[in-house]
Amino acid sequence: MLLLALDTATPAVTVALHDGASVVAASNQVDARRHGELLLPAVDQVLADAGLKLSSVTAVVVGTGPGPYTGLRVGLMTADTFGLALGVPVHGLCTLDALAYAAGLDGPDGLDGPFVVATDARRKEVYWARYADARTRVSGPAVDRPADIAAEVAGLPAVGAGALLYPDTFPDARGPEHVSAAALASLAAERLRAGDDLPPPRPLYLRRPDAQVPKNYKVVTPK
Repeated sequence: MLLLALDTATPAVTVALHDGASVVAASNQVDARRHGELLLPAVDQVLADAGLKLSSVTAVVVGTGPGPYTGLRVGLMTADTFGLALGVPVHGLCTLDALAYAAGLDGPDGLDGPFVVATDARRKEVYWARYADARTRVSGPAVDRPADIAAEVAGLPAVGAGALLYPDTFPDARGPEHVSAAALASLAAERLRAGDDLPPPRPLYLRRPDAQVPKNYKVVTPK
């Protein structure tokens, strides 16, 4: 197995390679405005770091969000393109699940649950989900104003940039701030080894894009 993982659902542009046993190379950059510019060079870099060619990849996994419309599309379209070009399967995983996996397993302060993951949804909202442990989502994902979910998340630790932005709702907020493709790849590899079916790479937008057709827009048709 050589799994190529990528995620652009948050400000992080993150790519990793996983050989079925461990992560062999990874790249993480944070720039909310340059997903399209940074993603392909990052793929080239992790392949070079691993001393491998793109043709060696046997499957692709991509973070499906939730996330902003434009950034999320970059990762999903790139993953689909790689899958078609290489003739390999493309899997999707919820970005919040990868954050939860990293929070539960990484470092001495790893969470063993229950806890909340929250990322920044802009418009003074968060994308969020609740977890029983690092591998088990029990509700969500959803998009809400932090104050509206305060009672549901009260007393729970929280991870992610959204939690760090709203300390009144998430007083026990901590890292990781953004998702990493290394965690995404490790979670996907674990589930594939167990024989689980991974979801298709379908976006979790949760709300309509910011761009809207003007209310007084007139459709002009040829005479």
